Amino acid sequence: MDVIALVGPSGTGKSHRALQVAREHQADAIIDDGILIKDGHIIAGESAKTEKSKIMAVRRAIFVLPGHAEEVREAIRRIQPHRILVIGTSENMVHKIAKTLKLPSIQLIIRIEDIASRAEMALAQFHRLKEGKHIIPVPTIELKPHFSGYLIDPLQSLFKRSRVRRRKLGEKSIVRPVFSYYGKLIIDDHVIRDIVERIVRKREFVKSIKNVSVEHILKGDEERGLQISCDVVLSYGNHIPTLITQTQASIREAIEYTTGMIVHSININVKALFVDSQLVR
Repeated sequence: MDVIALVGPSGTGKSHRALQVAREHQADAIIDDGILIKDGHIIAGESAKTEKSKIMAVRRAIFVLPGHAEEVREAIRRIQPHRILVIGTSENMVHKIAKTLKLPSIQLIIRIEDIASRAEMALAQFHRLKEGKHIIPVPTIELKPHFSGYLIDPLQSLFKRSRVRRRKLGEKSIVRPVFSYYGKLIIDDHVIRDIVERIVRKREFVKSIKNVSVEHILKGDEERGLQISCDVVLSYGNHIPTLITQTQASIREAIEYTTGMIVHSININVKALFVDSQLVR
């Protein structure tokens, strides 16, 4: 089984072009926003667009919600696709999805700017930001059981000129998720720092934590992940490498699960060891 990916910023038309990319690269399955799609049918998973908040939508899209990844992994084993197209907002995201779903390494990454013009991406972002409309690459009739109560429009309301091509490539649907009414979501760095401090302070072997910093790793306008660092004082008498590794894993899990943001690295600097006076005696 091969894996390829389509990446680009949110709202630039990735899902609109998913079927075309899948066809051109002979991918017979698509993973988009939390669902596994094959032959125009939702095989497994639950779309991030059914969630009521953007944070939950991001969690759903990267398969960190309980049982979600397991369901999709089992479906992939069952249908045995030849090639899977994974869609995401960044290279970090698609690599994380592939790892979570235990897929082979991604062999090819296609960027949205390589297959869509600036004008086309701007139009897609206009409809996303101004009207809250999202595209899912499956027919409307397939979506209705999954999107009861959501506004679903035929694709031609946005892309009238692509009617003929759409019939050749397959049908798409437009939905307006509940979270689209809430505007742009911004997670302040203070939130990330608070999560780090809360996780670290719960560790019995940590005497203090200071200088928590959050750095956003950027490539152009694309955020590639977070780099987190902090200084700690530990209690003497513990195996430091083991404790640091466990703490790093807990921080990464908490931040990615809570915010949906990808943690690139966590640097915990041990500044001192605290020696209990009773041990000295």
